[in-house]
Amino acid sequence: MSWKEYYAARTVTAAEAVGRIRSGDRVVVQHACGEPSYLLDAMTANAGAYENVEIVHMVAMGQAGYAQPGMEAHFRHNALFVGGTTRGAVAEGRGDFTPCFFSDVPGFFEDVLPVDVALITVTPPDEEGRCSLGVSVDYTMAAVKHAKTVIAQVNRKMPFTCGVSAVDVTEIDCFVPYDAPVIPLAPPKIGAVEEAIGKNVASLVRDGDTLQLGIGAIPDAVLKFLAGKRDLGIHSEMFSDGVVDLARAGVITNRKKTLHPGKCVATFLMGTQKLYDFVDRNPDIYLAPVEYVNDPFVIAQNDNMVSINSCVQVDLMGQIASESIGLTQISGTGGQVDFIRGAARSRGGRAIIAMPSTVKGKTSKIVPVLDAGAAVTTCRCDVDYVVTEYGIAHLKGRTLRERARALIAIAHPGFREELKMEWERRFHTAF
Repeated sequence: MSWKEYYAARTVTAAEAVGRIRSGDRVVVQHACGEPSYLLDAMTANAGAYENVEIVHMVAMGQAGYAQPGMEAHFRHNALFVGGTTRGAVAEGRGDFTPCFFSDVPGFFEDVLPVDVALITVTPPDEEGRCSLGVSVDYTMAAVKHAKTVIAQVNRKMPFTCGVSAVDVTEIDCFVPYDAPVIPLAPPKIGAVEEAIGKNVASLVRDGDTLQLGIGAIPDAVLKFLAGKRDLGIHSEMFSDGVVDLARAGVITNRKKTLHPGKCVATFLMGTQKLYDFVDRNPDIYLAPVEYVNDPFVIAQNDNMVSINSCVQVDLMGQIASESIGLTQISGTGGQVDFIRGAARSRGGRAIIAMPSTVKGKTSKIVPVLDAGAAVTTCRCDVDYVVTEYGIAHLKGRTLRERARALIAIAHPGFREELKMEWERRFHTAF
């Protein structure tokens, strides 16, 4: 049977496809902007046919109807990273959170979280019968490899990405053709605080560095201040529209990279149509599974690797809380620790935590101790640079006394006196 015959024989409606899900199944959903929203809507509409179906994924970008009140008898969400539309389910006990490093997730699907059904989005097959996973390879590739049943929404608007992003049609059990715009991530608003942080972070970036960037206003502000740099590279779990602008301007060339020279490396993408058009069949963009891209020992093969991440709080010892506010889980560990440790092993590498000094001017993000119950995402032994709009604190190799003093110097002026009082109480000397 040719791949075309195989594909035609397994092309079904969404209702037929989700009818293959059974009560008690574990369903893994493709990540972030690669989410197969049409299939999820069909599954949610068929909720009455299921009991105790576990829905596993990281960031959800769609409506997450299965995680809404009233769905408890049918679905239970297991978040590997809590997103905006699933946060309520976890906080209210209708869902669960599993702590993990992003790079470890594919391995979970081999043993501790065996996959019954994978719901994914793919491009139409190419002339060789291969479909691209598009903007989300990450853990999705492993879900395809290990699932008993793979159901794919075939979307002609999904970009065909290069690298290690293609699966053969014979690895998929059901094809549901449905075209829809790839979920966009709107550009964040960059204010004066973010600009100041971006300028400070950019001062730590040198010509020829390879960058890892997160999501949000601060990474975008950093990119804004890199226009004068030369031959930057990208090895990042994800990137967004700002990279497109710098690549087109000749700032990002990947020419100096010691691993995958000439290519932007990532495991997933989030942005607007500008980004999706840019990466479509672009041989300079290399997407690969997260167990490779986020492996600290792979990351470290990039000389001059610079990781740039954010956080919720940092205490005076340098402990970083990035995923919870007290006991309330708001996101996840993701790839922060993977890249901080990879950058630490890189020759010439630097790891940066960048954040506003306050939460909307009301409370300090530099605190004597983390909020009760807060998870430590990055331990004090791993922390390198902390940056706010007020400056840069270099903590690597510093004593507790020295790092506390450096952090107080970049705290908001309105909170420095109380932090100094804590410093004097803790270290038994005048500040």
